Amino acid sequence: MTPEPDTPIVLIGMPGSGKSTVGRRLAAALGRRFVDSDRELERHCGVPVATIFEYEGEPGFRRREAAIIAELLAEPGTVLATGGGSVVSPDTRALLAARGYVVFLEVTLAELWRRVRRNSNRPLLQTSDPHARLAQLWADRTPWYREIADLTVFGARQPAGQMVADIIAQLPVGLQLPGRDGETM
Repeated sequence: MTPEPDTPIVLIGMPGSGKSTVGRRLAAALGRRFVDSDRELERHCGVPVATIFEYEGEPGFRRREAAIIAELLAEPGTVLATGGGSVVSPDTRALLAARGYVVFLEVTLAELWRRVRRNSNRPLLQTSDPHARLAQLWADRTPWYREIADLTVFGARQPAGQMVADIIAQLPVGLQLPGRDGETM
C-alpha cells in the first residue's frame, strides 16, 4: 500500500543511532514538522526521561511513551523520532507500523558504543557493565526494528546529511513533500 502524503515518517533505532539529528534534518528537507517522542514526553510530564525511569521504572515509562507516541502519530505530515525502546511493546510496534512510514536507522553495535559510551543521560545504560547492556538491548531490539521497518538505512559513520539524502532517495514519491522552496525534493 502506498502511504498518503501526510503519513508521519517515523524514525526508529537504537539509542545513539541518530534519530533526532537525522530527523531534524529530514523534516527541514521535506518541509515537515519534527517531533521527538522523548522530548514531548518530558514536556508533557515536566521532568527528564531519567526521572520518569527513576520513579516509575521502565514499565511506567513505556506506558507513558506509548500514549505520547499514539498522540504524535495522529499529527499529519510530521517526522517523528522515537525512543530506542519504543519497539519493546507489541502494541506500540503495531501502532507505528499501522500509522507511520517507518525508517530504521541501523547502526552496528561497535558504532553505537562509540557514540553513547560517555553519555550519562541514557537510563538503561546506567549499569556496572553498560557495554554488555547495550549489546543485549541491540540483540533484543534489532529484530523488532526490522519487523516493522518500511525502509532500513545503514548509518555506520556516514554524516547525517548523507543519511537524509539516502532516506529521501528511497522514500515513496508521495512522501517526498515539497520543501520550503516549493520544489519537490
